[in-house]
Formats: sequence, C-alpha cells, structure tokens
Amino acid sequence: MKKTKAPISPAPVPRSAVVRASHEIRIIGGQWKRTKLQVADQATLRPTPDRVRETLFNWLGQDLSGWRCVDAFAGTGVLGFEAASRGALEVLLVEQDGALASQLKATQLRLQASAARVVRGDGVSALRQLPVGSVDLVFLDPPFGATLLDAAVAAAAGAIKESGCVYLEAEQAWSDDRLASVGLCVHRHLKAGAVHAHLLRKTMPAHG
Repeated sequence: MKKTKAPISPAPVPRSAVVRASHEIRIIGGQWKRTKLQVADQATLRPTPDRVRETLFNWLGQDLSGWRCVDAFAGTGVLGFEAASRGALEVLLVEQDGALASQLKATQLRLQASAARVVRGDGVSALRQLPVGSVDLVFLDPPFGATLLDAAVAAAAGAIKESGCVYLEAEQAWSDDRLASVGLCVHRHLKAGAVHAHLLRKTMPAHG
C-alpha cells in the first residue's frame, strides 16, 4: 500500500515580521488631509489621537513650510506624515520595529512623500547623531511604557535650533524643573485622557 505524505505546514512567521492592521487613523490637515494610515495590531502602538494632533498643529501654526522635522519613534508615522502633509521640507521617520519600518516605507511610496525619509533604527541614537541645532521640530512619542524618555528629551534638546521645539507625549506631566538640566521648558501642555501632550522650547537665558 502506497503511503501518502502528510502535508508540510509552513513555518510560523514571527509576530515582529507581520503587520496586522486593526484600525486606521487619518491625516487631519495639509496635502493629504483625510488620508488614512493603517494602525498595526500591537499592544505598544498608541497613535496620537486626532484631537491632540489638531491642538498640536494649532500650537505650531499649521503651515510647516521649510521645516526640518524628526519623528523619532514613528510607529504609524502619523506625526511625521502630518508634518510632511503641511509642507515640511524634510521629515526623518525613525522606527526600530522591522515590520513597522516596512509599513512606513510603503506609506511613503503610496503618498509619494518625497520630503519623508524612513530609517530603521533607535530613535535616541538617531537624534544623537544629528548635527547640533539642525532641526526645527522633534516628535517624541515612544512605545507605551517606554523608559527612555529622559534620554530622548536630552538628545532632542541638542538636535533642535534655538527657535525649535520638541513635542513630547507621555503618561505623566513634565515640569520645568525636570527639563531644566537640558535647557528646555514647557511652552504648552494638554491632557487628553491618559495622554499628556507637551510642546517644549529652549529656555530663554536670564538677563542680568
């Protein structure tokens, strides 16, 4: 009797190599207004809500023409692509997760976002490698529960121009005292649910 071979099951694909879309988030302004971006099914991924982004870009003045920006923990890329949609000259999107980085590159191609550049890597290291005072805006929205915010804020403080700013999204409110050692202060603050959104600027030198 001829034996039949059991079908060979495909090897399981690691979770980190797959992006499973659970829902979508939209760009709210500029060239790609209302364009939807996929949000992967990952517990640590927490895109900045529409309401918070709307307030943030009101703070920034809506039009980012000529700005150089860095989205240091890009995730879905919604902050970085929002900046590009509003006219930013250059937007560097840094993402450590390989699957998410691939999704960001696919989004960049789909939007034909020539101002955007996607790099797979560590956000803090990427900020430290930038020339001092070379960017106008840094977005810091690391994965939920991340413990690297102090290092990220310090690296961002060195990267921005004197007139630049840092957007910081955190689970707790940050004070000027906590920021003093890196020469930043809180310019704007918003609490929306469990999210604390901050716009940080360089501390103005005291005049004697």
